[in-house]
Amino acid sequence: MNHLLCFGFGFSAQALAHRLDREQWHITGTSRSADGVESINSQGFEGVLFEEINTIPNSVTHIVSSVPPDQVGDPVLRKFKPELEARANSFAWVAYLSTTGVYGDRAGATVDETADLTPNTERGQRRVDAEAAWAFLQPHIFRLAGIYGLGRNALESLKAGTAKRVIKQGQIFSRIHVEDIAGILQASIEKPNPSRIYNVADDEPCPPQDVITYAAQLLDMTPPPEIPFEQAELSPMAKSFYADSKRVSNARVKEELGYKFLYPNYRDGLKALL
Repeated sequence: MNHLLCFGFGFSAQALAHRLDREQWHITGTSRSADGVESINSQGFEGVLFEEINTIPNSVTHIVSSVPPDQVGDPVLRKFKPELEARANSFAWVAYLSTTGVYGDRAGATVDETADLTPNTERGQRRVDAEAAWAFLQPHIFRLAGIYGLGRNALESLKAGTAKRVIKQGQIFSRIHVEDIAGILQASIEKPNPSRIYNVADDEPCPPQDVITYAAQLLDMTPPPEIPFEQAELSPMAKSFYADSKRVSNARVKEELGYKFLYPNYRDGLKALL
């Protein structure tokens, strides 16, 4: 039986886990909290506290890490790099989930996987460093655009009264439905190509306010007022997203993995979520 070890069991890892055939896969997910472990177990998977793992089980055949780097590097590698180095040839597939933030700001231009890495935020630079730190294992690197899906989307933020239509001239975002992330990861498992990098974004980059406006139409709500970026009260995290404007090409996942998107644009994704 295949054994997938998920370092971090967040939105994307859970979507992948639920997509895999449980008769063919044993799935272990890590969490830093007892509540997180309980949640993993309640979904029918094996939950373990990250701090209590002292060694990677010999049965592990596949690894995916979605643990973000911190100020001093990658937490998974700090704990397991020697063991991962020693067992590098024993894994059928290793994946590291990164971000399109590694490309930095391109003033709305298109980037593919061959583009230079020019992050303009601390978070983006940490991801560049983490990608390089994982290179010894020849992982598949997936650079994810802005993620949305069930429970995390513009419909929910509108209903909660937290949605904003922030206008920044020329701002373009790429995004991706979490179920398409899972589908692309599964396609890569079935067609591994160690060290390959894949952008994970849908077909239609667009200004962020367009998504809010369309979601409001679906809900038959009046969209929130437009706010100039300079006047918007945004958290540091939210502001960092507006530091980059680019269109992310997804041609490689289509051509090499033969992946067909479930939700090729935000309209299809939001309609399905509604």
